[in-house]
Amino acid sequence: MALLERVATLLRANLNDLVDKAEDPEKLMKQLVLDMENQLMQVKTQVAIAIADLHVLDKKRKEHESAAEEWKRKAELAVKKDADDLARAALERVLSSEQMAKGFAEQLEDQKAEAEALKAALRKLEQKLAETRSRCEILIAQHRRAKVVGRAQQAQHKADPVQHEASLAKMRTRIVGAEAENAAHGELAGGDSLEDRFAALEREEQIDALLQNLKSQHPA
Repeated sequence: MALLERVATLLRANLNDLVDKAEDPEKLMKQLVLDMENQLMQVKTQVAIAIADLHVLDKKRKEHESAAEEWKRKAELAVKKDADDLARAALERVLSSEQMAKGFAEQLEDQKAEAEALKAALRKLEQKLAETRSRCEILIAQHRRAKVVGRAQQAQHKADPVQHEASLAKMRTRIVGAEAENAAHGELAGGDSLEDRFAALEREEQIDALLQNLKSQHPA
């Protein structure tokens, strides 16, 4: 049956492998549970139909067995009355009813096997669904926690004091280099002219602005 094949496919599903390959694990897990719930409802419906068919087949078998017994009684009556033609006709009905009863009995056995297979699939699917629901809840919680931890680690990395100190050290190096360059230019010029003094003030002002900007970006 196609239905049992679909159920078997769901039962064989490896949840961890599916989650590892999924772009959106939460969406996949929710869809998997939904698919299993839909299959479960279909299996339950098929089980109910199979059981109903069992009752119908058993009823038909009993009806033909009763008919065979009744025609046997009539055949005996015909023999007692020396009505061989009626007896032969009744015996013909006996054979026909017995054959029909045998056919329904065979169908009944086949139907029992099918009903048992559906019941077994239903039990396994119910168990698998319960396990999958629990497993999905755990995996979804782990997935969400992993995303939170990832965001926290990113935020921590941005606020890492080591990184902060490295940025300050880098800026201090730039400031010291700028001051040394300024001093070197002054020495090469042989004195502090008015232009040099104003240039130095402007350089210091730029340096102060850089330092204040750095401090505002990385408060202590």
